[in-house]
Amino acid sequence: MRDQAEALRLKMLRAQGGLARSIAVVSGKGGVGKSNFSTNFAYALQNCGKKVIIVDMDIGMGNIHILLGASPAYSLKDYVSGQKTLQEVITMDTEGLAFISGGSGLDSVLDWSEEMFNRLLEAFGQLQQEYDFILFDMGAGATQSSIDLIIAVDEVIVISTTEPTSITDAYSMMKFIYLKDPEKRFHLVSNRVAKQEEGLEAARRLQFAMTKFLNKETTILGFLPEDPAVHTSVVAQKPFLLYYPDAPVSRKMKTIATAFAGITRELETSREQSFLGRLKSLFSRGRG
Repeated sequence: MRDQAEALRLKMLRAQGGLARSIAVVSGKGGVGKSNFSTNFAYALQNCGKKVIIVDMDIGMGNIHILLGASPAYSLKDYVSGQKTLQEVITMDTEGLAFISGGSGLDSVLDWSEEMFNRLLEAFGQLQQEYDFILFDMGAGATQSSIDLIIAVDEVIVISTTEPTSITDAYSMMKFIYLKDPEKRFHLVSNRVAKQEEGLEAARRLQFAMTKFLNKETTILGFLPEDPAVHTSVVAQKPFLLYYPDAPVSRKMKTIATAFAGITRELETSREQSFLGRLKSLFSRGRG
């Protein structure tokens, strides 16, 4: 009866737009601008009137706080270990963007104690009701520490450059995720694009490969041009969307965010199909 009541409550919240969309931002390899995308994408979504929080899951290598010019006092590890409350590990940058630092020493959720995992579920449950979007900035590639969470989220945004190796790595990443969850929704973004045609072609190549070899449809959100504003903003530790709001890369980011915010997510009808339900199921199987 308790599970049925919970499923009904979640269904009603979804129908009212009350649960956040959980999104993993991933890349096939490092150095493609994934974290920079996450921070600026979050601000662009806020400009669309959405409430957003970033959870830095690039354990041990996270740099969201650096890109935002912030110094978090605590991390997700402090919360799941029971040392701090959820509100204490949420940091607000100077412009009002919320994020949670991953910290170091966090292994795969499957290796956590039941108490730690229950605290994680409780935290994500609260965040889903308080925000419109939860962005998980994942480490590059598919590791056991990251794949657990990626399989549970609602959607995945894949960042790639136009380089052949980056495209290949991005496809391998998506294939790995797809084989574990064929229903996962993928969105593609080409980054550091010299020419518009190259950016669209790179995304279309990924889209074609997914359709041809895996019979899986994907969505192309767009591309971000190579722009000196990006480097200058990183050095200044300010998102380029704020530092250079009229730069070409900022205009494209706003377009991508507007398109993404307008995508209608199908309503889920059971607890098992929800983000928290999938994460709980994954944990149960891993410990079984």
